[in-house]
This record gives sequence, structure tokens and C-alpha cells, in this order.
Amino acid sequence: MSEKAGPGVGFEFPSYEVSWLKRDLLLFAASIGATYPEELHFLYELHPQFAAFPTYPIILPFKHTDQEVIDFYARSNAEPIDGVPKFDTKHVLDGERKLEFFKPIPVSSEGRKFEIRSKVLGVYDKGKPGTVVETEQRLVDAESGETYSRAVGSGFYVGQGGWGGPKGPKVPSYPPPDRVPDATRTVQTTMETAHIYRLNGDYNPLHADPKPGKKMGFGGPIIHGLFSWNMSAHAILQAFGASKPENLREFQARFAAPVKPADKLITEMWRTGEKHDGGFEEIRFIVRVDGGKTVLTNGRAIVKVEGQIKAKL
Repeated sequence: MSEKAGPGVGFEFPSYEVSWLKRDLLLFAASIGATYPEELHFLYELHPQFAAFPTYPIILPFKHTDQEVIDFYARSNAEPIDGVPKFDTKHVLDGERKLEFFKPIPVSSEGRKFEIRSKVLGVYDKGKPGTVVETEQRLVDAESGETYSRAVGSGFYVGQGGWGGPKGPKVPSYPPPDRVPDATRTVQTTMETAHIYRLNGDYNPLHADPKPGKKMGFGGPIIHGLFSWNMSAHAILQAFGASKPENLREFQARFAAPVKPADKLITEMWRTGEKHDGGFEEIRFIVRVDGGKTVLTNGRAIVKVEGQIKAKL
């Protein structure tokens, strides 16, 4: 790693095995709002087109190979990155996530060996507010070396800046068009939404125990940012892609504000007309709390638009 590339850039974390069963895919689909009967292929293992919802790989860096509850803080206490301070993982929030899909995952990893291979893309010092660590995580078939999906994410380490690192590049912006959305979806969360979603393997106490949320200034527990992220991916695929997993090629959004239990979430989606290879189109979106803040911004998905557009969900 050269200093020119920036501190920590190119640092590789140890790879680790991940696994999943059909029941994991069923739970994930149900927890993000898959609907019966239109999406039975995500909700019933004996359906002839049974498949993983395409964003499922985003959960694997939390789950690893476990079927049991794990100590989130112990697992998150990752190997220190060379050339930068060691950050406190108890005070980290999601910044932005992007997921690219290269190949559909099998409905179970049984009999195969899959790994997450991760490296640092950048570490950016934002001063008093904190530090951003951008990483790449690839889901790889360990035997063939094939990459199934590639996630790029940023974690924001609250109040852990001012160590003299680079401020980082300007992040690309994907604002929605200035017109009425082409489709909207409303989801009413409950006091238990986070308790169900965490069973996918994301056991951060921030989403269950009021103490961490109070300490971080949220007043109590908040719902996983990745719940809103996956919920909106589902809304887009259902509205524009006929709920076919192969119709989602890329998906990304920035986490802009926390979601409290029982908030009503509204996903607003716009077609851009911007075409990509293979008949895919760029969709822009935001997620906002009804009567409150926008919680996901910079929303962008590459979708093959198919069938009748479902304007209201």
C-alpha cells in the first residue's frame, strides 16, 4: 500500500466462511415484506421458482455460518486496519450501501463453500463528527473463485475523527426527478419490526435494547438501517421488476436518518428512462417517514422493467 493511495487503502481482512439454509431465505423474505400470493416464490420452499430475494447476501457478513444468536460487539471488533487508529465499533452507524449482483445464489449453501472476502477502499477523517471507513465485501465460491455479489459499504464511526486522515472524495449524488413519483409503497413498521429482522443474523443491541440508543442520542432503540434498505429494494422489484430476482442488477442507498419503531415508511420511486445493457433501466428512490425526515437518500437501482407498473403498493 502506498501512502498516495491513502491510509488503510487495500488492507485485506481475513476471509471467512458463510452459509445459509432455505429457512434463512424464507425468514429474510418475510421480514422485508414479501407478499402472498404474488411472491410465493420467495416465501415457500416448494414453489417451482423458489429463489433467494436478491439482496440476501447483504446479511451474510453479520450471520457468517451461525444459526444461533451471536455476540454482535465481539464479532464487530474487527482486526485493526493498518495505518489508522483503532475505532470503537460500539459507536458505528451505516453510511451507505451498494450491492451489485453477478450470479444468483443457490437456495442453500449446503455442500458448497462460500466466503466473504473484504478489503478497505478508503478511510476518511471527517473531523469532530467522526470517521468514514469504506469497504468492499465479495461473496465468493471458495472452490471456483466466482464472485456472486459485491457490496460496497461505508461505516460512520461517530465522534472518532480528528486523527489527521484525508477528508475523502466527493460522493456521487443521485437525486430524484422533480416530479410526482411513478410508484409509491407504504409500510407501517411496528414495535417488533427490528426484533423480527434481527433474526436474520444482525444482532446489534442498538435495535433491541434501549440503552445503546439512549447513549447515542436516539432516545431508545432504532430499526436497522438495512431493514429500510432491503424493504425499499423489495418495493422497487415488486413495482417495476415483476418480483423476478434476475431483474435487479444493482441497488444502493445512503442512510440519512434513523427510523423509530412504529414509524410509517413511504418509498417513492421514479423511472429515469436512462437505459443500461440488457434492457435494464435506472430507477431513483427515497424512503421517508410519513410526516417526518427522509431516512434513505441517494437511492438508485438498475432494474429490468417488466409487466405492468404497480404504482401503489
